[in-house]
Amino acid sequence: MSDLPPHGLSAVEAAQKIREGWLTSVELVQSCLDRIEQTNGQLNAWAHLDKDYALAQAKAMDNIKMHGRAMGSLHGVPVGLKDIIDTKELPTQCGTNIHKDRQPEADATIVNCLREEGAVILGKTKTTELAFVHPTDTSNPHNPQHSPGGSSSGSAAAVAGYHVPLAIGTQTNGSVIRPASYCGTYGFKPSRGVISRTGLLQTSNSLDQVGVFGRTLEDVALLSDAIGCYDPKDEKSFPTPRPKMLAGAQEEAGVEPDFAWFDLPFAERLSQDSKEGFEEVISALGDRVTRIEAPKNFLELLDTQRIIHEYEICHQQADIFDNHWDKISNTLKPVIERARNISKDEYEYALDVMGQTQTFLKDFFLDYDAIITPSSTGEAPLISSGHTGDPAFCTLWTLAGMPCVSLPLMIGSNGLPIGIQLVGGYEEDNRLLRTANWLLTEFK
Repeated sequence: MSDLPPHGLSAVEAAQKIREGWLTSVELVQSCLDRIEQTNGQLNAWAHLDKDYALAQAKAMDNIKMHGRAMGSLHGVPVGLKDIIDTKELPTQCGTNIHKDRQPEADATIVNCLREEGAVILGKTKTTELAFVHPTDTSNPHNPQHSPGGSSSGSAAAVAGYHVPLAIGTQTNGSVIRPASYCGTYGFKPSRGVISRTGLLQTSNSLDQVGVFGRTLEDVALLSDAIGCYDPKDEKSFPTPRPKMLAGAQEEAGVEPDFAWFDLPFAERLSQDSKEGFEEVISALGDRVTRIEAPKNFLELLDTQRIIHEYEICHQQADIFDNHWDKISNTLKPVIERARNISKDEYEYALDVMGQTQTFLKDFFLDYDAIITPSSTGEAPLISSGHTGDPAFCTLWTLAGMPCVSLPLMIGSNGLPIGIQLVGGYEEDNRLLRTANWLLTEFK
């Protein structure tokens, strides 16, 4: 067993140690809280933290184990939640003073799933304003002058900073995969509909998806299994069995997988060190990778995503924008003003293009195990740039609802992490994670 301090353990290691009696949940949670106290002054990863509440949950989990009762897959393991996920015992403020001290009446569905699996809700991690464009004050654990990404900034930074082994975020464009890349964690966004969104801030019903952060591939798979469920209250949730994520992440590929690399029409956005790094990766994989000239409409899909996202946030958060305009940031205001000019015809056409894209990509994976592509344009931008980074290399796959995973396999010229993204077939998340496991083994 690992001799790391408790807060340095992976979720899988911690859960095993708790189950086997080598570690208590109280010891693990206290170690995480001590780490937060030591380093969060610079990191600013947490929107709300109640130490007594966290330790009370941990004591309850230890009591369950002591009395020989049933234990869940995350028994005693602490998890951070992006501060757009409703919790009835902790505030949910969505990154805005408009919701200051907002106390939901019920837990989100995924919080209920976590409790059923024995997880400890450690606290709420910081997010950008209404999970959109205006940055929060969280910094990158590798260099505080750099952004951790957005909008799941706090969740990515908390995992990378060893505050918590697992955290949950959301992705409407690139808000799990990109922060994972910048912060050097594993980030996984399952297929659209695997994880319920009931009880989460809704910015785009068509695009919002839940994703997770961890320090190993097994960790993100374990957490995804724990929170995946059919939810009839969520119209995107599908009533069929979910892929077995952890089994996929632990499985060895029977044959070497085949990858596709798209030469994308916006490839000039990629940093020079990223270009060189990916050329080395493609060269190392040899004939396992097929280079494909991307369809011309791939460039147009960036605008397709923007139209859907902006049109829907204007309608789904209309009360906030109409009644609290003076409390909206100057970063977000011009986006909303532009979005209010999007016509219904433009929006409906964009929805049609989204459906065509998903159909194209579903058929595409008959020939390939995964698409290999950047997680981000390169290293994390400076905080002084005023933005959380370019999500372009996540947009297409999020639009289509495909499963995506970011693997922390490269380092940029400034010593900051750069992720490699793998994209899999819809509802073939276990196959994607098996392919990711193969790639990690190849690049050890």
